[in-house]
Amino acid sequence: MADTQASEQDRDRLLDSETANALDAYTANIENMIGTVKVPVGLIGPLRVNGLHAQGDYLVPLATSEAALVASYGRGAELTAASGGISAALTYDGVLRTPAFRFENLAQNGLFVNWIVDQAETLKAVAEATTGHGKLISLEPAMDNDICFLRCRYLTGDASGQNMVTIATAALCEHIVAHSPITPISHYVEGNYSGDKKGSFLGLLTGRGAKVVASTMIPADLVKKHLHCTVEQMLDYGRVANLGSVLSGQLGTQAHYANALAALFIATGQDAACVAESAVGFTRMEDKDGDLSVSVTLPNLLVGTVGGGTGLPSQAAGLRIMGLQGPGKRSALAEVAAALCLCGEISIVAAMASGHFASAHERLARNRS
Repeated sequence: MADTQASEQDRDRLLDSETANALDAYTANIENMIGTVKVPVGLIGPLRVNGLHAQGDYLVPLATSEAALVASYGRGAELTAASGGISAALTYDGVLRTPAFRFENLAQNGLFVNWIVDQAETLKAVAEATTGHGKLISLEPAMDNDICFLRCRYLTGDASGQNMVTIATAALCEHIVAHSPITPISHYVEGNYSGDKKGSFLGLLTGRGAKVVASTMIPADLVKKHLHCTVEQMLDYGRVANLGSVLSGQLGTQAHYANALAALFIATGQDAACVAESAVGFTRMEDKDGDLSVSVTLPNLLVGTVGGGTGLPSQAAGLRIMGLQGPGKRSALAEVAAALCLCGEISIVAAMASGHFASAHERLARNRS
């Protein structure tokens, strides 16, 4: 009897009245739905961004169950705003899908690749016929003996584009199999070569999604005032942390982009699994005439302001709080996300350098009054 009662209580917690009254809003995003899970959402800001697309002060919602995270990013946002803000730029774009084709031998594969090169414009038209927003901007064969991977790179408008590029590539594959003079033994819409939802060297070098950079310059006196340490202390720790990254074989060198991106993705309806590739990148800290120069580079940032989970009730509200919901906002969201990561890098490095990392978590995560 007790077990039945507990089960009913759990169902009520998951399927609360507000969710039950808005079930139609979720039907395109879930199967076998039993309710929603509430994750605490905190707000930081204003986060001041001086970007190519994001310009101004942004309030940023972060959904997380990790105490101290919002406080840390808020500290970084406050400091960078006091320093004049964060410069940011989306420098490259394109979502990869990499279908694979298997042949009898290398010779057949070579003939197939020659045909693909000749048919590039036709294949582009076939893929783009499936979408009103996607554009196939490059088609690059990569041969390995009897297997050919096609690196298909798409622009996806304001959507993150995972489903868009999959459907377009499926149509492309069907056309190839129907018309290629060399019939493949088998083919797959994704050959696990694109780095989809995985950190990869290919993504690190060529990007999968938006490549975004962000940087700021912090005067030495503000470092002492806000971070309770010196520029040299931060750089000393940074040198040790970079060595740790290299010795452990990390892809890139950074402290914790995943914290920022996971919290932002959940709050704004992004594909949370894409944190695996989006959180790869590089942080640089340097002494510039006594002041602290900080920059971050994220080569694989997958975000969208339309499609996917961005239209769900709470997630759409999160995007509206930022002023970044709907068409024409994706590039700005990518720049804000990079700026957010930069704030977290500054704060955590300072916490380590000053010796306050453990005590901050003790105060905020364990013994919060």
